[in-house]
Amino acid sequence: MLMALKDEFIEIYKKNISRDGSEELLNWISGTDFFIAPASTKFHCACEGGLVMHSLNVYKVLVEKYFNSETDNLESFTICALLHDLCKTQFYKVSTRNVKNEITGAWEKQPFYQVEDAFPYGHGEKSVFLIERFMRLKTSEAMAIRWHMGGFDESAKSGGFSISLAFDKFPLAVKMHIADLEATYLMEKHTSSVAH
Repeated sequence: MLMALKDEFIEIYKKNISRDGSEELLNWISGTDFFIAPASTKFHCACEGGLVMHSLNVYKVLVEKYFNSETDNLESFTICALLHDLCKTQFYKVSTRNVKNEITGAWEKQPFYQVEDAFPYGHGEKSVFLIERFMRLKTSEAMAIRWHMGGFDESAKSGGFSISLAFDKFPLAVKMHIADLEATYLMEKHTSSVAH
């Protein structure tokens, strides 16, 4: 399954993204844990390959529900969906903890994911930074990736107004946030391999 997800990601990426630097970015991604990393510690897609699974789910929602071939740019939609959580590469560490088996009463080692952020630069803004090391983003793409967490973003939770301005000026940012929500909370229920 992991290889199938990786192959699907790479096929969509190469078919839809041809911008200068895109090949170098894909080579860099392939050298990270992107294709085996989880998407969260214990919530959605907290499993091996969860990050690429989530990225593909967001792509499917964004393109199938919100892409208009007359007004939208497929390359932009693909960049935003597939790369919005690039910040989660080299971000999680697998550890184990003792959990009591309710049936046998015995203690058993169970794996879990914990955050080990070597580059604490925020969430969406970190993804933008990592992408732009290789490939230039349009302003609308940068906004969509930066604010894809919507009200869950730390600066939005602390009362910042930038997110409202971004959503008002850049429809792609709104569409990206909705696609991320739908993938996370509707498509990806019961996709975690670790206990809550």
